[in-house]
Amino acid sequence: MRVLFFGTSAFAVPTLDTLHEASDRHLILGVVTQPDRPSGRGMQLHPSPVKRRALELGYPVFQPERVRRKPFPAEVAAMAPEALVVISFGQIIPQAMLEQPRFGGVNVHASLLPRWRGAAPIHHAIMAGDRDTGVATLQMEATLDTGPVYLEAREPILPGDTVGSLEPRLAALGGPLLVQTLDRMERGAFAATPQREEGMVYAPPVTREMGFLNLLEETAVSLERRVRGTSPRPGAFLVVAGRTLKVLEAAVAEGDAGSSFPGTVSAVLKEGLVVRTAQGDFLLRVIQPENKGAMRASDWARGARIQVGDPARAPEKQL
Repeated sequence: MRVLFFGTSAFAVPTLDTLHEASDRHLILGVVTQPDRPSGRGMQLHPSPVKRRALELGYPVFQPERVRRKPFPAEVAAMAPEALVVISFGQIIPQAMLEQPRFGGVNVHASLLPRWRGAAPIHHAIMAGDRDTGVATLQMEATLDTGPVYLEAREPILPGDTVGSLEPRLAALGGPLLVQTLDRMERGAFAATPQREEGMVYAPPVTREMGFLNLLEETAVSLERRVRGTSPRPGAFLVVAGRTLKVLEAAVAEGDAGSSFPGTVSAVLKEGLVVRTAQGDFLLRVIQPENKGAMRASDWARGARIQVGDPARAPEKQL
């Protein structure tokens, strides 16, 4: 099958590699990725992970600012792909482009649909306390993640999983699932299953504010999930006694550490710094103060002379 690959983030790279290994059956005509973007202290232009890998593998790379704008649609038509393969690309593919290839568009999505349609399914699955998630291949439509599902692969979410630990496991599932989908499509008589609307939950894009820890409104359980669901990016943040901390590791504190009010420090223990939430105590184990490296929360608290009853709150929105 002649395919055109659309992808941008590191999550898409293992799928590109697996599809490349299946080049005896599926020919990659080219790789479409987002334009180089400025990043880092010098704000120099950097290619996407998919672009770097595609060039290493020797594929032509296309970087349209908008895929719907001329001349890119004509370039796609000239290549005459039989399928468009899309994974973690970052732009909506117009319906007219999806209708051109014989097999349309196939998307690789990091959730078990219809749960967690949208841009950040891994983050939201962890923050919601889901016990498992997975990867799905689906027939693409103009609307986001609503198409019929071809195949799924399930993956458990382990108790200590962060986005950083779960994402590579899901990424490793995407390639084999895609190749299996393309193989079965090419053999014919492979019908996708329409999604149920029951159980649909949307996973909106991740924002920095999503990592702000509000002790007055959330429980210790939900805050622990929020720390893991925003790790490593955008990160979880808490202001303790006027100092902004990035929370790297945390847990639900066992027992009752003290009698303080929600939004205050409950205790400073050798295991870490304990703060009171709307329900339960929350243990900060490893933190990163502003302009400093990671350290044990207990060491920081002693050095900063943090006392029981000191205020602890979410950062202001403009942080």
